[in-house]
Amino acid sequence: MAALTRDPVELAQLVCAGDRRAIARAISLVEDEDAGARELMAALWPHVGGAAVIGITGPPGVGKSTLVGALVGAIRRSGRTVGVVAVDPSSPFTQGAVLGDRVRLVEHDTDDGVFFRSMGSRGRLGGVAESTALASAVLSAAGFDVVLIETVGAGQSDIRIADMADVVVLALQPGSGDSVQAIKAGVMEIPDVVAMTKCDLPGIDAFRSELRLALGIDPETAPRLVELSVPNGQGVGELWTAITEVRDGLGAEGVAARRRTGAAREAAAIVAARAGARARAAIDADPAVQDALRRTAAGELDPLALVAYLERHTSNA
Repeated sequence: MAALTRDPVELAQLVCAGDRRAIARAISLVEDEDAGARELMAALWPHVGGAAVIGITGPPGVGKSTLVGALVGAIRRSGRTVGVVAVDPSSPFTQGAVLGDRVRLVEHDTDDGVFFRSMGSRGRLGGVAESTALASAVLSAAGFDVVLIETVGAGQSDIRIADMADVVVLALQPGSGDSVQAIKAGVMEIPDVVAMTKCDLPGIDAFRSELRLALGIDPETAPRLVELSVPNGQGVGELWTAITEVRDGLGAEGVAARRRTGAAREAAAIVAARAGARARAAIDADPAVQDALRRTAAGELDPLALVAYLERHTSNA
């Protein structure tokens, strides 16, 4: 097997031609913040935007991975190709995904119309990694019809997926304390579709009523509700239909508006995260910052003065 080029422009050409090794390499470059990632994305960007990007989020344990696997099957049966980016908890040692693609979507591992990539969240809040949107862009440039993004699902504040997806699906299940808490949380403000997983469990009627009350009765503003039991083959086709109808209802202009707004917010979040990383590095290594910390501990600087000092110091770094 020939060695894969490391030239970003040549690699981008291979990605656009659908070369699976090139796709994997390109995602690794953006995930690792490689020096060639910027040139790679510049070459790919004219080819990005054709894929429908669907976000899948929800509390841990509601069956997001099972749901994604079933959705992949439904998408493939519709004749479309699909790329999946699954954000997993990070290893505290390697920062890699604790779970991995060897244990996900096993039934699709020989299908050339499916590409799966797991990545670690690397401690980022919001349920996604900094490179998630870029990985999605790589899959779009590679010509996949649909890109599914599965969030890590670590808590109620995991709403950054709304800045990356055309349509957001929130997975919830009856009888789960996490799901009841999610009803009250900010995450309920972002879904276009709510997938009630494991609907064969006891309590589905009460949970459905609770959700409808929480979401509001107005059909013009409330998310679509779909009940599923993946092991029983129930509701997956209906979920895919709901997703496509929501996206079609937005129209080209609506999708474009969502993408513009999301891109701006995501860029701001990345800038803030990188500024925070510079500040942490300065705190750990810069003698001047260490002196400022000493002065704060000695009562010579108040905490807000320390923050102002760090802002000035790291902005010039």
